[in-house]
Amino acid sequence: MHHQMHQHSIMASPTPADGLPPLGCACANLRRAGRAVTQLYDDALRAEGLRTTQFTLLQVLARMGSVTQGALADALAADSTTLSRTLKPLEASRWIRSFPGGDRRERHLELTPAGRRVLERATPAWEAAQQRLREALGERDWRALERLTMATVRAVRRPGS
Repeated sequence: MHHQMHQHSIMASPTPADGLPPLGCACANLRRAGRAVTQLYDDALRAEGLRTTQFTLLQVLARMGSVTQGALADALAADSTTLSRTLKPLEASRWIRSFPGGDRRERHLELTPAGRRVLERATPAWEAAQQRLREALGERDWRALERLTMATVRAVRRPGS
């Protein structure tokens, strides 16, 4: 019986008129949505010379202040290798700085004045992308999106998940 149910779940489903087929997998659906949203924000931020990943790091550092790289990775649900790769060009551009913490193994990160200026300059473009998505979704779905994405991260992080 379980085998039959599994087979059914991967069988072809009709593609809706908008051409967006159901993927039948939460991970695939979230990744597809993430790619589409990233393209929207990347397009908006391109004129500022930033990618969404870079803008997000500047924005989060502005909100969190001085923070360890581990705490930043945790806040973003990012692995340390990917985070390090994204941080390098920001540090090379002197938009962020890193310095040792009390524990020599831990690095602290903070936004520099130059990074704050880049963030302030790029924020209107980010706000335009944010508003475009918010209007396309409508207020109810916008709030639901925020709740569901946060609930998803919390559910995955639960012990035993």
